[in-house]
Amino acid sequence: MARAVSKKKVAVVTVIAWIVALIIFFPILYTIITSFKSESEAITGFNLIPSGTLESYAAVEAQSGYFKFFLNSVVLSLGSTLIALLIGVPAAWSMAFAPSNRTKDILMWMLSTKMMPAVAVLVPFYLMFRDLGLLDSRVGLTVMLTMINLPIVIWMLYTYFREIPGEILEAARMDGATLWGEVVYVLTPMAVPGIASTMLLNIILAWNEAFWTLRLTTTNAAPLTTFIASFSSPQGLFWAKLSAASTLAIAPILIMGWFSQKQLVRGLTFGAVK
Repeated sequence: MARAVSKKKVAVVTVIAWIVALIIFFPILYTIITSFKSESEAITGFNLIPSGTLESYAAVEAQSGYFKFFLNSVVLSLGSTLIALLIGVPAAWSMAFAPSNRTKDILMWMLSTKMMPAVAVLVPFYLMFRDLGLLDSRVGLTVMLTMINLPIVIWMLYTYFREIPGEILEAARMDGATLWGEVVYVLTPMAVPGIASTMLLNIILAWNEAFWTLRLTTTNAAPLTTFIASFSSPQGLFWAKLSAASTLAIAPILIMGWFSQKQLVRGLTFGAVK
């Protein structure tokens, strides 16, 4: 009897999970469907049956040059992720294995920076980037993406590192391991799942960042978020073309997320929360 009740609960939870997943995924699905419609079909109303035309994709590529924006997104996402890991791994190691009385306060301070509205610091950052010649540059935007995602990187790595027994590092020191060797040859291999989850999440966050990319770039370093925004004009929204641009922008990160979903789920539910 108990087993039957348990099976029913599992079935109910599974159905609810599928319903929630479909609700969350539906806007993406409808965007993809709309991208295969003509402009006249896209504005006629709700319709889940596309005509199958590729004219919006052809117009998007002819108008804007998708691959330039795509390359910028790849460079900015991977570059900011690499720098964040290079800074985050040593920082998380020191907080996890050599904590001070202020370690928790520092961690909470870093997390609190994510709660601050970005628009509150837009003007000083814009002026600083202008004076340093970093506006509309890959270097400048890479630095910005690194800064805004670094607190999340350090928090996730710190949580993963805390799960590693300190005795293992002590044994490495007794065997003559240097600080560099301890981090590179002992700690990092043991924390590969956590580092991979952190890396994937940071890539997604950097890829999807829109606020700073729309305000610190125009053409040279503009990523795919700027590419999408370019299809909003004073003449109105071209829904089919906008949907095609959005589909082209989210497709790479959607595919990456699909193939790496196990690592992402582990990072979000264990490393980032526990």
